[in-house]
Amino acid sequence: MKHSEFQVAMRDTFGAYASSLAEDLVLAPLGSRTANQALADGESPRAVWAAICEVNELPESVRWHHRRAEQKR
Repeated sequence: MKHSEFQVAMRDTFGAYASSLAEDLVLAPLGSRTANQALADGESPRAVWAAICEVNELPESVRWHHRRAEQKR
């Protein structure tokens, strides 16, 4: 997953709340960092997206959003 795919998945999944969620939601699977902190620390977008999906208990269909977008290209 690329950073741009992460951003698209966040916007498509959380809408107007995406940037706030990335800035404010502390993710235990990432060492109690926010998504933005983890990305700034060099964590892969895929790992950050997986943590967001886990914490928010998102269904499998949402977890693989970026893969469906790739197939449409």
